[in-house]
Amino acid sequence: MPRAPWRRRRTTDSPRPAGRRWAGGLRRGSTFARQVLLVRVGRRNGTVATAADLVAPDHRRTDRQRRRYGHLDPEVEAVLPVSPALAPAAAADEAPAMSIPLLPGEPTTARRAKFALVNACTLSSLMLGMLAIFLAMRGEVQTAALCLIACVAFDGLDGALARKLGVASPFGAQMDSLADMCSFGLAAPVVVYASLAGSVRPAAAAVACALVAACAAIRLARFNVSPKDGRFFCGVPTTMAAAVLALTVAIGLPVPGLVMVAGVALLAFAMVSSFPYAKLARLLKLPPWLWLAPVVGALVDIRLTFALVVVGYLASGPVLWLHQRRTA
Repeated sequence: MPRAPWRRRRTTDSPRPAGRRWAGGLRRGSTFARQVLLVRVGRRNGTVATAADLVAPDHRRTDRQRRRYGHLDPEVEAVLPVSPALAPAAAADEAPAMSIPLLPGEPTTARRAKFALVNACTLSSLMLGMLAIFLAMRGEVQTAALCLIACVAFDGLDGALARKLGVASPFGAQMDSLADMCSFGLAAPVVVYASLAGSVRPAAAAVACALVAACAAIRLARFNVSPKDGRFFCGVPTTMAAAVLALTVAIGLPVPGLVMVAGVALLAFAMVSSFPYAKLARLLKLPPWLWLAPVVGALVDIRLTFALVVVGYLASGPVLWLHQRRTA
């Protein structure tokens, strides 16, 4: 009987089945297993792997191992090779940083000149506000009040020029808001405080002027983040409040000191109120005879006429608010 070719006898103590299982696991581990062996063998032999030998781990295969075999051993994850020559991969949801231009649109020389002109008006308003503070500290309150009136003129001019020249930008809006805070939120209360020196207690004048500064900051911040209404202001505008205070000091309105303090505090609260106040564009559409009455009154007594106009404008807000509630 012919003898069969020699074949190795398999026994239970043979390492071949275990070797097969180990080799199968190595094949399943693929790149991940080779990377682990590379790092372990390299550390054991005291050799340092080169940048060409270190390959960034394939995250897709790592995720596949997690899905197939569950969570990987933390000890195995700790020995994953990390090459110092490879830059860390950027997150997919992180957008690259981009610089926002100050002037949107085509940056031509003509547009840049127009943009500079508009911002020069804004800075002029800011500088005049600083000058008003210096003059008020020297006791020249009427001259300081005239500087505040010039601030109001420049503040209206920069916005009109920006719209007419087509160079309106978010930068200009924020810069105008900061200039308004310095000129109307700080310079105007300082001028009023200097004008009240000697007529009322300093503590009462300081509280009223501090209310103007705080309410002006709230009013400007709310204006920056609130939706714009083309017909009405929500509260008295900061520019108009500063104009009222400046004209009151400039013409020397003959009212007692306590009445002046109460009027300043009332104007401060009107800035942060929710009452609707008509914009200048709507006031210009009023009948001509309504404009004729203040002009004639100013020729007779400018102080009394000014006081009546201010009181009428402040009272128009609650009246319009009640009218809107009734018609809603």
